[in-house]
Amino acid sequence: MTMQTGAGSGGAPRRAPAFVGRQRELAALLGAAHSRPAVILVEGEAGIGKSRLVAEGAAELRREGVRVLTGACHPLREPLPFGPVVDALRDAGRWLRTGRTLGASAGVLAPLLPDLADRLPPAPSQAPGQSTSRHLVAQGVRTLVEAIAPAVLVVEDMQWADEATRELLLLLGRDLPADSALVLTYRAEDLPGRGPVLGTAFRRPSGTSGAEIALHRLGTEDLRAMARSVLGDQATPALLGTLVRRSEGLPLVAEEDLITLEGRPAGSVLGVPRSLREIFAERAERLPPPAVAVVNAAAVLAVPVGEQVLAACAGLDPAATGEALLVALSASVLREHGPDSYGFAHVLARQAQYDNLPGPVRYQLHRRALEVLQALPTPPLVQIAHHARALGDTAAWLEHAMAAAEQAVSVGDQGTAAALLHEILEEPRLPPDLHARAALSLARIAWDATEYTRTIATLRRIVAGPGLPAAARGEIRLDLGLMLLNQAADPSGEAEIERAVEELEGHRPEQAARAMSLLAMWETSRFSAAEQRAWLARAEATVAGSPDRAAQASVRANRITVLAGQGRPEATDLLAALPRTDPDPQVVRHTARALANAAEIGLCLARDAGAAEQCAEALALSRRHHAHALIVHCRSYELLLSWFAGEWPGWDERYAAFRAEYVDEPLAVDDLLASVEGVTAAARGRASRAVERFGRVLARDTARMNVNALGAAAGLARIQLSRGEADAAWRTVAEYLDVLPRKEAWVYALDLVPAAVEIALHRGESARARELADGHRDGVATLDAPGAVAEQHLCRGLLAAAGEPERAAREFDRARAQWSGIGRPYQAALAAERAGQSLGAVRAAEAVTRLTEAVGVYERLGATTDAARCHHLLRGLGQERAVSRGRAGYGSELSPREREVARLLGDGATNKEIAAALFLSPRTVEQHVAKVLRKLGTTRDGMRSTPGEAPAR
Repeated sequence: MTMQTGAGSGGAPRRAPAFVGRQRELAALLGAAHSRPAVILVEGEAGIGKSRLVAEGAAELRREGVRVLTGACHPLREPLPFGPVVDALRDAGRWLRTGRTLGASAGVLAPLLPDLADRLPPAPSQAPGQSTSRHLVAQGVRTLVEAIAPAVLVVEDMQWADEATRELLLLLGRDLPADSALVLTYRAEDLPGRGPVLGTAFRRPSGTSGAEIALHRLGTEDLRAMARSVLGDQATPALLGTLVRRSEGLPLVAEEDLITLEGRPAGSVLGVPRSLREIFAERAERLPPPAVAVVNAAAVLAVPVGEQVLAACAGLDPAATGEALLVALSASVLREHGPDSYGFAHVLARQAQYDNLPGPVRYQLHRRALEVLQALPTPPLVQIAHHARALGDTAAWLEHAMAAAEQAVSVGDQGTAAALLHEILEEPRLPPDLHARAALSLARIAWDATEYTRTIATLRRIVAGPGLPAAARGEIRLDLGLMLLNQAADPSGEAEIERAVEELEGHRPEQAARAMSLLAMWETSRFSAAEQRAWLARAEATVAGSPDRAAQASVRANRITVLAGQGRPEATDLLAALPRTDPDPQVVRHTARALANAAEIGLCLARDAGAAEQCAEALALSRRHHAHALIVHCRSYELLLSWFAGEWPGWDERYAAFRAEYVDEPLAVDDLLASVEGVTAAARGRASRAVERFGRVLARDTARMNVNALGAAAGLARIQLSRGEADAAWRTVAEYLDVLPRKEAWVYALDLVPAAVEIALHRGESARARELADGHRDGVATLDAPGAVAEQHLCRGLLAAAGEPERAAREFDRARAQWSGIGRPYQAALAAERAGQSLGAVRAAEAVTRLTEAVGVYERLGATTDAARCHHLLRGLGQERAVSRGRAGYGSELSPREREVARLLGDGATNKEIAAALFLSPRTVEQHVAKVLRKLGTTRDGMRSTPGEAPAR
C-alpha cells in the first residue's frame, strides 16, 4: 500500500523544523561542490544534522541541474559488493539513454546493476569464483558518473562502510571525473580503529578541490529559531528555555521534542531535561496498542522492512498492520524509506525505542523476527545472525554468521565477508572446525585489503594458537607471510613462508610449491643464489605431476625470474616460450608476471631494449586480464626506462603525477625510483635532497639487504667521498658488497662496484680495489649483463688511472661506447668525462673533445653540477669559453647562473655547498647569493619555503 508520510495528527503535512545554524557549513559544502571535481567530508556526532545539511545542499544542487546520487551504509547490510555505492548508482538510470555508448570500463557494473544492464556495456569475462577488482569497479563507477555529469555522489554513515567500499571510494576520490563531486558523511568516534574515514589518509590530487566540514551543536538562538518555525505562537520564552536545556544543542533531541509538542494543546509545557529514551517512551504511550506493536517490531528488526514482515513480527493481521503503520507514520515515530520499506528516521531514535522494551518483550520479538526472516524466500543471513546473537544463542549465531560470510565471498562482497569473519574469529568459544574455516576464508580474501593491519594481527594470533590442522595452518601462514612481505614490507614474512612449507608439503603440494618458489625469488639476502635454485628445484619436483596448470605456471614464472636476475642466458628463451593465450586466465597472468619481472631485472642489468619490449608486452597482457598490480608496476618501469634514456626534463613532474595516482600502492621498485631521484638531485647540486632520497632507501632496507638498494648505497657513498668522508663511504658500501657473491648479483649495474673500487683506491687500498674488480669480472664472465660489462671497463680504468692514463682512457672510452650502445646517455657522459680527465695530461685535444661531449649531455639533462665540474676541467686545459665584456645585464631577471644558485638556495644549500656544486670561488658565490636575494626580495629562509625550485620572475 502507498502511504503519505510526514503528516501531523490531523492529517495535514507536518512543518519540518527550519534549517538553522548551518549557513556557514552549507556555504562551504556548496562552494566545494561548485568547484568540481571535489571531495567533501562531513563529520559530526549522531543526531548532529549531517543528513539534513547534505539534503539541503543536494536540493540546491538539483535546482541547478546537478544529478545527485545518494547511498548509505548500514550496520546490518546483506552481502552486496560495494552495496552503498551500488544503491546510489541505481538512480543513474533516469539519465542514461538506452543505446548510449559508454566506455567499456562501465561494463564491470552490469552484474551489480541488472536493472541498467541494457544501458551498460557487456561485463568483462573472468574466471569462475573470481571477484571483480576494486580498481576495475572504481573505473566503472567513474565512467558512469562521468556519463551523467554534472553529478554528485553522496554516501552517508561511512562509519559503517565495509573495507571494500572504503577502498573503492578512496580510489574514486583520487580520480574523479572533471564535473563531479564525492560527499561522505561519518561519525569520527565510530570509525574502525578511529582511523581515517577512507581507511587510509586521503590527500586530494592536484586539481581536485573539496572541504572538510565538522558539525558542532547548535547555539541557543538557533534552537529558538528552530522551535518558532514549528510552534509559532506556542513558543513562549519559558517553553523555549526548557527546550534549549533539554536538547543540549543536539538538533535531533530538539526535533523530537518539537514533534511531541506539536501534537499537544496550546500552552503545553515540557518537563525536566531527559533523554531520547524518555521522549520515545512518552510518545509510545500516546499510540494505540497496534501502533506500539508495529513500532516495537521495527525497533527490534533494526533495518527498514516491508509491511508483511512488520505484520508477522508484530503479530498483527494485514488490515490492523496497515492502520497501525499509518498512525506510527503520522506521529513521525516511523518513516517511509522507500517503496514498502519502513523504519526509524535515525539510528538514535531506533536505539531509544529498543532500550525501552522490557527484556521478555525484546526476547520474544527477536525470536519472532528470527522465525519470520528464516521463512523468507531469500533469507537475509546477516540479519538472521544478528537476531541469533541477540537471543544469546552463540552456536546459531556462529552458524548463520559463517553462512553469511561465505555468501558474501560467493557474490564478491569481500568487505562484508571480512567484517563477519573478524567477528567470528574473536569468539573465544569457537569450535575448531569453524575456526579453521573462518581463518582460511579470511586469509584467502585478504589480498585486496588496503587496511591490512587488523588482518595481519588476527592471522598472527590464529597461527600461534592451538587446534588448527597442519594444512590449514600452513595455508593461513602462507597468506600471512605474503601480506607481511607485500603489504607491510616486513621481512619476517619470509620466515612465515618457510614454516608454511613444512606444514603444507605433505598435505597440499601445490600450495607448498607456491611457497617454495616464492622463497626462491625473493630479493632479500636471506637465501643465497644456490639456495634459491634449490628451492626452485624442490618446487618444480613438487608440482611435476600436478593437474593444477596454474600452479605449474606460477612455479615456471618464478624460475624464469630467478634465472633472469642472475643473468642466466637461458632465461630469455624460457620467457619467449611462455603461453600468451590459454583457456585458464591465471596461466596467462603468470606469463604477464614473468614478463614484468624480467623487465624490472632488465633495468637493473641495463638490458634496456629487452626491458622495454617485456614491459610493453606485460602491460598489454595485464590490461587484458585486469591485473591491476602488474599494470602499476609496468608503468613504473616505463618511468625508469625514460630516465635511463636521458628524458630528464619534466621527469620529476611525471613521477609525481604517477605517485599521486597510485599514492598507496606498494611498489617493489620504490628503491630504484628513489635512487634515480637521488642521482638526479646530486647531478643538479642538490646534495641534501640526494642524501635524503638515498637515506630513505637504506633506512628501510637494513633488515632486507635488497639488491634493488645497491644504487642507493653507491649514490650515498659517492656524496660522502666527495665531502672527504672516505671511511663513511666505505662503511656505506661494505655491507652491500657482501650481498654480491651471496646472491650472485655481480650482474646488477647499479654503480656499487665502481663506487667501491674508487673509494678503496682513495683510501690507499689498491689490493682491495683490484680484488673487487677481479671478483666482478669473474662473476659476470659468462652471463648476459651488458651494464656489468660497462662497469668492468670503469673498474679497470679506475685501477689504471694513477699510473697509466692512456690505458685508463681506453677503458673509460670502452665504457662510454658500451653505455651509448645500451642507450644511457648520462652514464656514457660520466665515462666520457673520466676519459677526458685521464687524457688531460697527455693528449689535451682529445681530452677537450671528451669533456665537451660530456658537457653537452649534462647541459641537456640539466645536470648542473656535472656540467660545472667539466667546465672547471676545461678551464684547466685553457679551453673554457671567454665571457664577453660589456654584455647587457639581466636587470631584475635572474641570469642562468643565478637561477642555478637560486635552486640550490631553495634546497637549503650553504654558500660552501653551492661553491662545491658549481665549482665557483666562495667570494663569487657570495656575490651571486646577494644578487639572487635582492632580485627576489627575500631571505635565505624565504628561499627554503619552496625547496628545490627557482622562484620565477
